[in-house]
Amino acid sequence: MNLFERAIELAERGRGKTGDHPLVGAVVVRDGEVVGEGWYEYEGVRHAEVIALEQADDAARGATLYVTLEPCSHHGRTPPCADAVVAAGVARVVVGARDPNPLVDGRGLERLRGAGIEVELLDDLAARRQNEAWRVWKSLERPFVTYKAALTLDGSVAVPGRRWVSGEESRRRVHELRAASDAVAVGMGTVRADAPRLDAREVGAVRQPRRLAFGHGPLPEGSELELRGGPLEEEVRALAAEGVQSLLLEGGPTLATAFLDAGFVDKLLFFIAPVLAGGGPRVLGDLDTPLELLHLRAEPSGEDVLVEGYLHEP
Repeated sequence: MNLFERAIELAERGRGKTGDHPLVGAVVVRDGEVVGEGWYEYEGVRHAEVIALEQADDAARGATLYVTLEPCSHHGRTPPCADAVVAAGVARVVVGARDPNPLVDGRGLERLRGAGIEVELLDDLAARRQNEAWRVWKSLERPFVTYKAALTLDGSVAVPGRRWVSGEESRRRVHELRAASDAVAVGMGTVRADAPRLDAREVGAVRQPRRLAFGHGPLPEGSELELRGGPLEEEVRALAAEGVQSLLLEGGPTLATAFLDAGFVDKLLFFIAPVLAGGGPRVLGDLDTPLELLHLRAEPSGEDVLVEGYLHEP
């Protein structure tokens, strides 16, 4: 494991604890030896860079700092991290990704370079993916939207005579996705047809996501979903203002196609089952324009194959 990968690993220790802040990890290295490490946890308030620098103490002077996200340059809950890096006498800083927060966005790098510190910006995909939801929420003022669907090899979302399209492992992973999301949503057509619960079950979820239905009500009696019946863009912006950073989109093709045409889908997750349905409802309706995917990758998911792709750079 190289030193930047170690910083990424440290950042993950803050997963689920950072509130409205990003994950950040930091490693201080002097003469080939790690002299300080830190990661951000909301409850601790202090930022990863400051924790690592304090641990390094005098050894930080002339050292190299590896940090997953651009050091902040403004006063928030804490003083600017960029100032702390300068004060510590660090000679070189390797930064995983720029901070898209309008209050930072390059200013932290400028502060470091202005103090004579050598700065290397990696623009690393892993660093950007680590905070993909926060980056979209902070820069675009909307949730990061993932559209998840289970489908057959010929593109159907239903198989005659079967309750489920995907296998047990894929269904378990969907519950993990729900547990990791701020909100999960379907359209009213799915609500009426399937009465989905949309909660995360049997995966040790620390909290449940908000469970939403987009469209025109009323909701069926006894439904525990939250109806969002306004124009799509207004509802998406409102959710972001309410603190929803990540939205998992499930359900049928109508809602997914509307989100895609509006440019609101950031990532696709397709669980593809080894079966041909020979007909039935399709995974998507007709799109206004073709869409190309970025950073496509595939991996086994039990007997299924999970295909992941991005619509926008994370």
